[in-house]
Amino acid sequence: METNLQHTLILAGCYLILFALGEFLYHVLKVKVELTRKFVHLGTGLLALLFPVLLDNHWWVLLLCASFAVILICSLRFHLLKSINAIDRKSVGSLAYPVAVYGCYLSYSHQGHQYIYYYLPIMILAISDPLAALCGKKWPWGSYRIAGATKTATGSLAFFISAFLIAVISWRYLYLSDMNTSKVFAFAFIALWSTIAEAVSRDGYDNVSIPFTVIVSMLLTQSWII
Repeated sequence: METNLQHTLILAGCYLILFALGEFLYHVLKVKVELTRKFVHLGTGLLALLFPVLLDNHWWVLLLCASFAVILICSLRFHLLKSINAIDRKSVGSLAYPVAVYGCYLSYSHQGHQYIYYYLPIMILAISDPLAALCGKKWPWGSYRIAGATKTATGSLAFFISAFLIAVISWRYLYLSDMNTSKVFAFAFIALWSTIAEAVSRDGYDNVSIPFTVIVSMLLTQSWII
């Protein structure tokens, strides 16, 4: 318990530093809020990759996620953390993120502590989601509307390619096994459905829909990849 408490406090401190860096970029260096949000989004996901290594019980993860959910709710109520919240649209993304992280940890715990069930959904959320948004804004080609959300073909393509590569690299690193056709199809299936989840989600709900779609897709193709 003492070790878990120490690790929880260290992780909490790292997240507070990340938020402080986001505020510094926004207030001092005048970086646009869309970029500071993506910076915090990516940093949050990368720090979350340490959870299975440092925390051996989901209750500690729940404590950490719940604590930051409270901080984020208070920041919205009192107009704080402008580097995350100073956007001109409705979004529950910052609040959905802790829910997604905890859900991924539960998936990892219930699947025999197989790291792939935690790392893959978290990395696709942390990397592919902001990459799709940045590419879509930089090269807004092929704009389309689906389920009330406006997306671009460029952003969706960036999401799919990055999600597929993350799946392949993660699996190779974790299992050190040869690739075959069935695994390629499985990773393409996971990438495709997570891309669809991102495309149809709006108002920040993709922070939940993406990782949970990845987990469901992995369960459906489990016999091919594990």
